[in-house]
Formats: sequence, C-alpha cells, structure tokens
Amino acid sequence: MSASPIAAWHRLVMNRHAAGIEAMLADDAVFYSPVVHTPQVGKPITFKYLASAFDVLFNPTFRYTREIEGPRDAMLEFETVIDGLTVNGVDIIRWNDAGLITEFKVMLRPLKAVNLVHQHMGAMLQAAQQQQQQPG
Repeated sequence: MSASPIAAWHRLVMNRHAAGIEAMLADDAVFYSPVVHTPQVGKPITFKYLASAFDVLFNPTFRYTREIEGPRDAMLEFETVIDGLTVNGVDIIRWNDAGLITEFKVMLRPLKAVNLVHQHMGAMLQAAQQQQQQPG
C-alpha cells in the first residue's frame, strides 16, 4: 500500500511553502499543464511549474472544495480568485509506493481563467528562467 502524500500537500499549500514540493516529487514526475500541450517530464520541470502555481494560484482566496482519494491517486477540486476572476480547477495527483508524486495534472475552467492563469504562469516561469541565467 502506498503512503498518500495528500496530507503533506495540504500542509504545503496552507503554509505557502513551495520549496517543500521538491521533496514530494519522484525523479520521473510528469506535470500536465492546462495550457502547455506536451507533458513536462522530470522532477526539475515539474517542480518549476508547481512552484510557479504556488505564486499564481495560492493567494488568500484559494481553497480546496472537494477531495476524492484512492489508494494511489487523488482528485482535489479548488477555487481561487485572480484579478477579480473566479477560477475553478482540479488537481489530479498520482503517487508511487514510496508516496512520491509521479504525476500531477491541472485542469481549469472557465476559458477566461485558463487564459489568465496562462498569462500569469508564463510571466512567473520567464522570470525564473531569467533569474537562473544571470551570473551569480
């Protein structure tokens, strides 16, 4: 039986602790974005997307409204308000026997919300990439 990472995920979200995500991910984790066509494969890119999502989605209005959990996966429905627009979405999370997340899929609605999140996430990811490219 696999150990569920969902309680730990909720703690990270509640505390807005994006740095803790990395320890929850399997090396071969895959992220499915609502705005990027191809799956994002590997722990580093999955971490980047999820950490950016913390900044974009997890504001004081964010809340999970429904949860369905199985032995190795869970579906968490959420709502948040960004720039005055209510965003409704679903996180679908799958994990391995060690309790590490192997797959994280995000789905959003309505279309205006998808476009808005795309805009904000693009800006966050671009800023992170530019920061990495600057000499230290």
